Amino acid sequence: MIYGKLPVVFLSTIASEKNGSTNCVIATYILEHLDEMQDIGIKEIAKKCNVAVSSISRFCKETGLRDFVELKELLASIDFHFEEQSQSKSLHQRIEDYSDKIHDSIQMVKNTIDGHQLMKLCDDIKKYQRVGVFGLLKAGSVAINLQGDLLMLGKQVYTHISYTQQMQYIITADENDLIIIFSYTGSYFDYQNLRALKKKLIAPKIWMISGDKKNYPSFVDEVISFESLQDQASHPYQLQFVASLIAQEYSKMCKQ
Repeated sequence: MIYGKLPVVFLSTIASEKNGSTNCVIATYILEHLDEMQDIGIKEIAKKCNVAVSSISRFCKETGLRDFVELKELLASIDFHFEEQSQSKSLHQRIEDYSDKIHDSIQMVKNTIDGHQLMKLCDDIKKYQRVGVFGLLKAGSVAINLQGDLLMLGKQVYTHISYTQQMQYIITADENDLIIIFSYTGSYFDYQNLRALKKKLIAPKIWMISGDKKNYPSFVDEVISFESLQDQASHPYQLQFVASLIAQEYSKMCKQ
């Protein structure tokens, strides 16, 4: 996966919580003081954030972590990395290099996406009354963009920035729900302990849109995959291209 669980959980919390809320304060403080978090205890974190110890425990639960122990495990295994796409000394050349890479990544999708699966998904979007569209971080932005495009076409779908809220929606869905998940690496469900969730995830129809052709959990019913470099640069552009294709073809289907 390109991003670990910590940025997924914390950034989605900050983006979805009201500014100044307890959970937002805790997530922001931890991200701003990562170097100090390795040997800090729950009482000290609570003191630093000016909240009660119980608020730290509640924060862990509400953001999808098992407990404070898992938070400490994540803090001990931080591996942030950013990929530079050009080593040229020329700004003009760096812009050229980056543009070429994005162009090539779009061509990859164009040349490898399964049109039959694309149309099948559009048919499901039209057929199901309840549709949820989800993704994490950059993929979450793609989900929001598709939500906006479908609204312009008269189809209301649900999405949410918070990973915890996304999972709550998915595990309470039933056979009348269609779930569409954008996940560049296909690792969307890897952030959860699936043993306790598998039975609940069988009910809804789940589509995975991914740049990784791998074996997905049995509860993933359909997949739209495409060739990708599995890098940070291509990530949002390839997924956004697929989302735009979905909207375009859904529009055509609605006119028939």
